[in-house]
Amino acid sequence: MIQSLSYINPQARLAENVVVDPFTVIHHDVEIGEGTWIGSNVTIYPGARIGKNCRIFPGAVISAIPQDLKFDGEETLAIIGDNTTIRECVTINRGTKDKFKTEVGANCLIMAYTHLAHDCIVGDHVIIANGVQVAGHVTIQSGARIGGLSAIHQFGLVGRHVMIEGGSMVSKDVPPFIKAGRYPLTYEGINAVGLRRSGFSNEKINEIQDIYRVLFIHNRHLGKALDIVEAELAPSLERDEILAFIRSSDRGVLKGFNGK
Repeated sequence: MIQSLSYINPQARLAENVVVDPFTVIHHDVEIGEGTWIGSNVTIYPGARIGKNCRIFPGAVISAIPQDLKFDGEETLAIIGDNTTIRECVTINRGTKDKFKTEVGANCLIMAYTHLAHDCIVGDHVIIANGVQVAGHVTIQSGARIGGLSAIHQFGLVGRHVMIEGGSMVSKDVPPFIKAGRYPLTYEGINAVGLRRSGFSNEKINEIQDIYRVLFIHNRHLGKALDIVEAELAPSLERDEILAFIRSSDRGVLKGFNGK
C-alpha cells in the first residue's frame, strides 16, 4: 500500500505488499522486499537494497552518497538485511570504491539518530543504540551491542558478541565475546550474559573466560600472552577466533585491566 502523498520513482522495484507512508521519497535503482514498512518522511536514494519485513521509521535517510571527498560518483550500494529495524533519523550512506557497499545484516536494530558511514559492514543480530556515530570502513560483527552515544573510529573492528558501554570512544579494535568501557576503552570482562542469551553453554563461557584471564588479567605483555594461550589452552573455534582477531588487528586492540 503506497500513500498518494509519497513519491516513488517508476524505476524503483517494490514488492507488492510493501507499505509506504505519506511524504516519503524513494528514488530510482531501489529494491525493497515484501512485507517491509517505510514510515513518513523517509528518503531512500539510489543504490538501496532493502530486504523483507524491515521497518524504517520517520526521518531515516538510506543510501545517500558518502561523506567522503574521494567519492567520485561510482555506483555503489547500501544493503539492509531481512527483519531489520531502522529507527527515527538514522542515516546509512552507501559505499565507495573500497567495498562498493555499506551493509547491515538481518535481524538488526539500529536505534534513532545513529549514523553508519560508507563501507561499514554490520553483521546479523546487531543492536546499535541511540546516537551512535560509526565512521567509514568499520566492521561490526554479528551479535554485537553498541551502547548509546558511542563513537567508533574509521577502519575499526568490533568482534562477535561484544558489549560496548554507552558513551564509549572506540579508537581500538575490540576482540570478540567481551565487555568494554571506561576511557580509554578498556577490557571489562567477558559478555557472559549476552553469550548465555545467544546459546553459549556454561562450559564454553568458562573457556572464553580462561582465555581472557591470560590475555588481559595476568599482567603479561599481550604478545607473550597470545603465545601462552596457543601453547597451553586447548584448541577450539572460539580460542582460534580470538587469537586470529588480535594477531590480525591493524589498529591494535583495547587495553586490559593493567594497561597492557
